[in-house]
Amino acid sequence: MEPKNRILVVDDDPGHRTMLKTLMTGWGYGVKVADDGNTGVDAVKEESFDMVLMDMKMITMSGMEALEQINAYNPSLPVIIMTAYSSVDTAVEALKKGAFDYLTKPLDFEKLKLTLERIVETLCLKRENKTLKQSLGKRFDRSNIIGNSSAMVSLLETVEMVAPSDANILIIGESGTGKEVIAGALHHNSGRKDHPFVRINCAAITETLLESELFGHERGAFTGADKRRKGRFLAAHKGSILLDEIGEMNLAMQAKLLRVIQEREVTPVGSETTIPVDVRVIASTNKNLRHLVEQGKFREDLFFRLNVVNLEIPPLRERKQDVPELALHFLKLFAGKNNREIKGFTPEAMDAMIRHPWPGNVRELMNSVERGVVLARSDYLTMADLPFILTPEETVAAPAPAMDRPLAEIEKEAVLKTLAAAQNNRSEAARRLGITRKTLLKKLRLYGEA
Repeated sequence: MEPKNRILVVDDDPGHRTMLKTLMTGWGYGVKVADDGNTGVDAVKEESFDMVLMDMKMITMSGMEALEQINAYNPSLPVIIMTAYSSVDTAVEALKKGAFDYLTKPLDFEKLKLTLERIVETLCLKRENKTLKQSLGKRFDRSNIIGNSSAMVSLLETVEMVAPSDANILIIGESGTGKEVIAGALHHNSGRKDHPFVRINCAAITETLLESELFGHERGAFTGADKRRKGRFLAAHKGSILLDEIGEMNLAMQAKLLRVIQEREVTPVGSETTIPVDVRVIASTNKNLRHLVEQGKFREDLFFRLNVVNLEIPPLRERKQDVPELALHFLKLFAGKNNREIKGFTPEAMDAMIRHPWPGNVRELMNSVERGVVLARSDYLTMADLPFILTPEETVAAPAPAMDRPLAEIEKEAVLKTLAAAQNNRSEAARRLGITRKTLLKKLRLYGEA
């Protein structure tokens, strides 16, 4: 039978080591022994163990020193300290330095067994959580959704929760926030993902043609209808349909849409025959539909049919911590498309983008970066490449460019200012500078700031 977990016993008393190995092997554990702290530390670095049982007092290397080295190498490895009653204060100090628990000698075998089982239970929970996260990661496809701000994490948790359902969804957000991207994530993480995802912009089609676009028409139904057309709802059969800018739909069309949602069937223009249709409806708008209902411009019954689940996408100005990641994503995308070798943004350019209110949201940011890539005159996008994103107030707030100074001095100042602005978070500073964390650390060592 395969041992359920591996334990390393570190003790310079050979009789005690042998006794513990025999005892714990009988409990079903795989046991390896080490005769001093040095050997124990080497064993941890060479092999995989689930826990360590270690004596505090050893001649070559003390248990405390070995604990510190093991914890530095693998802080997640549970270490149980064995100590005499007179050394309890030292054991408490060991707990502060990362030990999982301590046991006093002579050992209470029942307590030892319970402590080991407690560690095994903790390890099982960690493994289950890891497996669950991996499973969720495989199951939920974020597609092109970028953002780790608290607002986006909360939104994506809701998207992941409701995507597998068949509930109608209403997505609300300003223009350019990514409503269509969220709608795509809902579809591609649902049971309908192998069937069509059809999109239609209700504001882009005239009122007279919208009914035909949605429900289809028969040949000769109106002037210009020279052949039969099945419409978007039938094209989305067994899949999902996105009704973008639903707030622009007139009341007469709203009534017809309500009937389709309620009856799950469509009647093409010019036909008296109804056709069953199985479609999940996702609607999006940049308008406040509740206000439109109060003004009599949107049917209340349709609003409640569409608003089974409401997803509100935050504007970019409310999640500015996502700007650097989004900007670098678009930089790589458009640099590749335009065959440009651009490494990143200067600190001043990135700071300007973070300060900018982005009234056009992610779409405006994307267009700004694309234009900057096309116009870039160096390996890094500068303020000169992105002047169109700055308001007069932001231009005043932007740091003045350094003149007549060595390049290395300007670079050092920019790096250190960016690090300070990132509150000494080196990963964040590297992201803002458009360089790797490893490169940033090299520069800091060069400046004597590591």
